[in-house]
Amino acid sequence: MVTKQRKLSELSEHERQLTPVYGRRAMDHAVPKFALPEHELDPDVAYNLIHDELMLDGNARLNLATFVTTWMEPQAEKLMAECFDKNMIDKDEYPYTAMIEERCINIVTRLFNAPETGVGASAIGSSEAVMLAGMALKWKWRERMKAKDKPTDKPNIVMGNNVQVVWEKFARYWDVEPRYIEMEPDQYTITPKGVLDVVDENTIGVIPILGVTYTGAFEPVEAIHDALVEHNAKTGHDIPIHVDAASGGFVAPFLHPELKWDFRLPLVKSINVSGHKYGLVYPGIGWVAWRSHEDLPSDLIFHVNYLGGDMPTFTLNFSRPGNQVVAQYYNFIRLGRAGYKRAFEQMRDVATHLASEIEKTGRFDLLSRGDTIPVLAFALKDSSHYTVYDLSAKLREHGWQVPAYTMPPKVEHLAVLRIVVREGFSRDLADMLIQDLHAAIEHFESQPGYKPAHTGKTGKVHKPC
Repeated sequence: MVTKQRKLSELSEHERQLTPVYGRRAMDHAVPKFALPEHELDPDVAYNLIHDELMLDGNARLNLATFVTTWMEPQAEKLMAECFDKNMIDKDEYPYTAMIEERCINIVTRLFNAPETGVGASAIGSSEAVMLAGMALKWKWRERMKAKDKPTDKPNIVMGNNVQVVWEKFARYWDVEPRYIEMEPDQYTITPKGVLDVVDENTIGVIPILGVTYTGAFEPVEAIHDALVEHNAKTGHDIPIHVDAASGGFVAPFLHPELKWDFRLPLVKSINVSGHKYGLVYPGIGWVAWRSHEDLPSDLIFHVNYLGGDMPTFTLNFSRPGNQVVAQYYNFIRLGRAGYKRAFEQMRDVATHLASEIEKTGRFDLLSRGDTIPVLAFALKDSSHYTVYDLSAKLREHGWQVPAYTMPPKVEHLAVLRIVVREGFSRDLADMLIQDLHAAIEHFESQPGYKPAHTGKTGKVHKPC
C-alpha cells in the first residue's frame, strides 16, 4: 500500500521537529533565485540552502589577494553581534557607541601625531574616507582661490597611476582633473621631481601612498613634503598633502616609528586609514583624520535633529551598524601598542620568510619583500614557458588565492604575483603555500613544450584591489 506523503504544513509541530532538515521540503526542485518564492520556508531549511551555496566560495583565510581582515578573536565577534542593530548615526539613542567612536578618532589622530587631536570621522572603509578627505581638499583650495580673486573651475589632483581606483572615482565624481605621475621601469612609486613637474596653483593636493596596492611599498612622503615646502615658498602656492595610508597607516607607527610621513610634516593636512586592513577589524571600517579643525571646512558638516538632539555629521553614508567601530575599539584596548607591534612583527616575519623561500627557487624577481608592510610581490624571471597567471590558477586548485596582475602603464609588461600576510596567517600555512608553489612550478616545468594557457593580456590594465 502506498502511503500519501503529507506536506510539511500538514505535520504537527512534534512531527516537524522530528523531520530531518533536508526532508522538510521537496529537494527535487530549486527555490526561485531572482524572484520572491510564493510561500515561506522553515528557517533551518532557508539557512541550509544558503549555507550550502556559500560553501562554494573560496576560503577567506586562504585568500592572499585581499588586504582585508579575515580573522578576529571570538570576543570581538561577540561584541560585533551585540551591536548589529545599533545605528551608528543615531548618537542620541546610542550615546556610548558614539562615545566609543569619538575615543577611536582620538586614538587614531594621536597615533598619527596630530597637533590637534580628535578631528576626524569613521567611514565604511578607506573608499568613503578618501571621498571625505578629497572633498575637504577641494573646498579648502576653493577658499584659497576665492581669497586671491582667482577662478575655481579647474581644480586638479596629483597622484601616481598606481593609486587605488577610489581616487579615480573621486576625481570623476567631484569634477577634479586627475594628474597622474607614471611609474617607470624599476621605479614603482612617485618621486618629488615627478610631483613638481605637474603641480600648479590649481592643485588641490598631492596624494602619496603609504602602502602601494601593487607592491606594498611606501612612497617617499617626507621627501615629497620637503620638495613642496620649497616649491610653495618660491611660487606662493599653498599645495597640501593627503596621505593615503589605507594599508600602511596602522603598520608604520609600530614597525617604522622613525619614519616621518604623518602630521609631523606640516603640509600633511589629512590621512585616511583602513581599520579593516591592518587595523585588524572585519570589513566595513575606515578612518579619516585631519590635522586640525581649520583643515576641515565647516560647511561640509551637516547638523540634523530629527533623531533627537543635534547630530553633526560628515559622511556619505547615513545609516550603518556600530559593530565595526566597537570592534576597532576592542582591538585598541585589547592589543595596545605592545600588542599591535607584536602582531605586525609576527606578520612581517612570516612575509619575509615567504620572500626568502620564493627567492630560493631561483625563478622569481622580488619587487617587495614584506619588510615594509607584510606584503610581497614577485615576478617570473622567465615567462616563456609558463606565466604568473598559470601559477595563480594552479595554486587555486589547492585553495590558495594568490592574485596575478600587470603593473601600471609603462611597466604593464611586468606581470606579478602578490601575497598579503594578515592576522591568522601562520608560519605553518606559509610553509604549506611554499610547498604548493614548488609543486606548481614542477608541474609546468615537467611538461616539455608547454605553452602558457593564460597571458593576462586583455587590452586593459586591471588594478589589484
